[in-house]
Amino acid sequence: MKKKIAIVFCVLFNLIFFSYQVKADNNEDKNLKKDFSIFLDKDTIAKGYTVSIFNDYLKLSLVPGILSADTQVVAEKIPDTDLELPWTLKKESSIIQFEFKNKEAYDSSRPFYIQMSYDESNNYYKQVFFYDKTHNLWRPLPTQDFPEENFVRSVIHLPYARLAVFSYPNLLSVGQASWYKYKGGNFAASPDFPAGSILRVYNLANNKYVDVTVNDYGPDRSIFPNRVIDLDAVAFSKIANKSDGIINISIEPLKIVNNKGSEPLVVDFGIGSQPVVDSASVVVLDELSGDILYEKNANIVRPIASLTKIFSVFNFLSNNKKSLDEIVSYSKQDEEYNFNYCPKWEVALINLSEGDLLSVKDLIYSSLVRSANNAVESLVRISGVERSTFIDQINSWAKEQGALTFNIKEPTGLDKNNISSALDLAILTSKVFKNSIISDASITKKYSFKKRNDNISILRYNSSDLVLNNNYKNFKITGSKTGYLDEAGYCLITEAEVKGRKVVVVILDSATRDKSFSETVDLLNYIFYKIK
Repeated sequence: MKKKIAIVFCVLFNLIFFSYQVKADNNEDKNLKKDFSIFLDKDTIAKGYTVSIFNDYLKLSLVPGILSADTQVVAEKIPDTDLELPWTLKKESSIIQFEFKNKEAYDSSRPFYIQMSYDESNNYYKQVFFYDKTHNLWRPLPTQDFPEENFVRSVIHLPYARLAVFSYPNLLSVGQASWYKYKGGNFAASPDFPAGSILRVYNLANNKYVDVTVNDYGPDRSIFPNRVIDLDAVAFSKIANKSDGIINISIEPLKIVNNKGSEPLVVDFGIGSQPVVDSASVVVLDELSGDILYEKNANIVRPIASLTKIFSVFNFLSNNKKSLDEIVSYSKQDEEYNFNYCPKWEVALINLSEGDLLSVKDLIYSSLVRSANNAVESLVRISGVERSTFIDQINSWAKEQGALTFNIKEPTGLDKNNISSALDLAILTSKVFKNSIISDASITKKYSFKKRNDNISILRYNSSDLVLNNNYKNFKITGSKTGYLDEAGYCLITEAEVKGRKVVVVILDSATRDKSFSETVDLLNYIFYKIK
């Protein structure tokens, strides 16, 4: 079916673009400074034609049956300042608005093809977008790029639209491809598109194409800067001889699955001038300047759940001289505190028995890597001060830093009355993550240790997807802590380095854990594009 659609696409363009064109009035010019207008009568409509706007800068391909009555077609260039532009994308063309004045003459069930020029050729992935004024979003159209001729082709079903060509500044769509043996099918490895995405790959030497599903990551752009993708040997052989080794290709995405990282890709719902953030409270803070780079309800006070733990560990390290290698004894009383807030089977614990021997480092890493509540209480017990004093120390320090909304009732985050605003959390976190023990522990993917009394191993995996998948192009995660309570929703603190600057992202009360991760990635990518 896809092959038939592609054939119809090509036939229509050959018929329309090269056999019959209706040229505009003489009020067009190459600089797009003047408005465009043309009247299409019934005789013209009946033949099928191409309307060429602004010296072929935009072409509307209208086959017989698209219009049922006479209409005037008008167009104009829209100044960039009139519209907010997509935050992740680079504008490659002018913004052109076209309109069928007699909108009732257009059958919206029948899409038509457009061709749009862009200003400079490059090898980055481009799409035509139309502006959705109702939602203040730019929405993508199915697009095929012709970089050697500096234009793209798309299909649209609107009688009025503001159009522009945008590119993804870090995503190659034209370049080289090699082959390798993996699954033995129509598959590919991509450093840009998430697994499950479907790409149409064209061999530029013979125009043959194959549709492949991304099922692997690669190639490494730091080693192969011009390599777009690598094809499974089976897919490669459908468009070239394997003896060719490397071929020149272009790709056309047919399906982009929801992606959690790497390059932010735009799917059908579109993109605005800022990321869409649904979490209840959010802030992005520049650590050095203290500037707020993004905020939503940043001063609203909410429960903070297990985000509490980084402050408990910080207080322990700030007020205690114990060596990380010191061996301490576990007490079952430590976990009994946890059961005051929820049933035993709901509490995140490391499985320890009375008298088990482990190091201070084991307790710290267990607290931060997988949020073990009993490990935090063990740190409080061996700190040398009363539990109530330990909690007071944390609250007093927070007030000294100017975080007036921050207040905790217990050290693990199980109490719903542990509260703060997102902004105050960001201020405090920027100081806490300066402690390398805490920052290193928080981004450790897995931590294992052996109890010193019986040599039994305990393994902990990090609860943050951002840590487990820390291979992002535009930023590097340097600190992370998750949290959850029914009353708090999903909470997340993240520190990252973006263009040499440290920023903290705080998300409170997100609907799902995945949402907290994906919104953090979007915000960090947004900061990457915003920082000049």
